[in-house]
Amino acid sequence: MVSHPSQARQHTAGQLTGQETSHLVSVNPDGGHPFVHQQMLPAFEALKEAANKAGFDLQIASAFRPFERQLLIWNNKYSGKRPLLDSNSQPIDPSSLTELEKIHAIMRWSALPGASRHHWGTDIDVYAANCLPEGVQLQLEPWEYQTGGHQAEFSQWLSSNMARFGFYLPYAEDRHGVACEPWHISYFPVSKYLLLQLTPDLLKRTLSQFELEGKSHILENLDSLYSRYIENICEV
Repeated sequence: MVSHPSQARQHTAGQLTGQETSHLVSVNPDGGHPFVHQQMLPAFEALKEAANKAGFDLQIASAFRPFERQLLIWNNKYSGKRPLLDSNSQPIDPSSLTELEKIHAIMRWSALPGASRHHWGTDIDVYAANCLPEGVQLQLEPWEYQTGGHQAEFSQWLSSNMARFGFYLPYAEDRHGVACEPWHISYFPVSKYLLLQLTPDLLKRTLSQFELEGKSHILENLDSLYSRYIENICEV
């Protein structure tokens, strides 16, 4: 059993918003990607070992994501360079949406730059590599983890065992904010404190400094967006 830290120290604005990496460590012996929060690493290694004993090759599809990467994803979706998806992962015609509707459509699947839980290193997207059919690319869509999907058995094991290691699913169900993400696990002993530290005011100051598509509409509606997509998560 892994001992969990009782609390997370105060993090800097840069650490909370993906602009600093001093709180991160590599999960690989060679020191390369992916990177996770240093307080989470022992728990992740224990979870991975337990999964392996259960017959699952647990791998990380996405871990720490820097602010610049999230900003690029956001701007490309807002400008139409990347598709917008509805709640069923089907493409939406951006021209049919108002500016605010477009923001809501993006935030169903992609976080605001500076507000992604992936900035913290406590949240990772996981899958079982040995359950992925040969020649099939992981899509990170709900059907893959549901009954009949190639990750379904792994997802069931994960749901039954991850709490022992301090992990939970912040998007286990659709709460009309971020869409259901059965692959996204969070290290609760640290992430619960980081969410409290990432305030709307801090986020507003951060976003005001960058070339962000739709920025005026985002800042004008930031309090409601924060309530719906950032703090609106499932209970542990």
